[in-house]
Amino acid sequence: MVSGRMTDSNWSTGVNLEGINALSLKPGKSSAILPMSTPRFSFSTTAEEVATALANEITGKNVLITGTSMNGIGFETARVIAKHANLVIITGYNEERLKLSEDALKRENPAANIRTLVLDLASLAAVRKGAAEVNTYSEPIHVLIHNAAAAIGPFNVTVDGFESQIATAHIGPFLFTKLILPKLLAAGAPTPTYIPRVVYLSSEAHAFGNGVNLEAIGKPNEETYQSMMAYCEAKSANVLMGVEISRRSGGRVNGYSVHPGAIFTNIMQKEESLVDYQHFEILDKDGQPNPERFAWKTIPQGAATTIVAAFDPGLNDIPGTYLVDCNAANDKAAAHSLDLNHAQKLWDVTEEIVGEKFEF
Repeated sequence: MVSGRMTDSNWSTGVNLEGINALSLKPGKSSAILPMSTPRFSFSTTAEEVATALANEITGKNVLITGTSMNGIGFETARVIAKHANLVIITGYNEERLKLSEDALKRENPAANIRTLVLDLASLAAVRKGAAEVNTYSEPIHVLIHNAAAAIGPFNVTVDGFESQIATAHIGPFLFTKLILPKLLAAGAPTPTYIPRVVYLSSEAHAFGNGVNLEAIGKPNEETYQSMMAYCEAKSANVLMGVEISRRSGGRVNGYSVHPGAIFTNIMQKEESLVDYQHFEILDKDGQPNPERFAWKTIPQGAATTIVAAFDPGLNDIPGTYLVDCNAANDKAAAHSLDLNHAQKLWDVTEEIVGEKFEF
């Protein structure tokens, strides 16, 4: 298949609910969609292995990754990309932890070009401040990876009055992407064959429940709040945004969403999250991963699918794709999270929430 930009006229061939399985790759299987030179990746593939295989695609790129605290998927993503990329921008809302990540990355790879950005996605004012700083950079942004998330736990609202999980995983990233869009578009301008990418860290949990409640997204209710359902809604929003940013951009930006797998990371070890994880038997009574509940991945394995979504050229012609175990897997995505009408409505509602139009 010849690479090319997706236009409004042929968009439906990229993501179509009736033909979605025809575009999907089964984990561990190869497909004619991918170039023959693309290595086969799977459940056990590590981020290092993917980055090495796709080194030519990563070389020269400027990549911004949100949520890069140590012992997390975002940090591992930054670590392996930094070995090849021109610039890696790491973000976090805690300046001290962000400095620890920066120091660790530079210790391992002194030649890496690492830049830090203090970014609190739970605050619209902080998002605007962070985006303004990015827009002062001389470099374009080739890949934006939305990795940050809020911990699952008791009901909590942000300074703007939004439920914390949907705010951090969707509302804040939506505004941030909108505000730094010129930087993304600038990455594609010099080379018409290159399409900038936005990658959204989702989860297979997006399929639980009925997807995003558009009526309630900006109106949190403590009485009806369920922490795990809030998580599922936020992850559904991530899949929908991968679809909708691809459609709205008319081929100028490609969006993808990924299920990284079940990984025991820093966010799962937060005290406020432990009760919920144990209640659903995701963690055992000692707060450790429950092997009877999931097939667990290591952090290096968990970051691998992100690298594929960010750089694999075999995905150029299937924007909006949902990936699992390093392969396109739209057959594993819930219909409500690939629904084009629902994606459009979520975009429109989020524009109203942030008070800004996001147009290309």
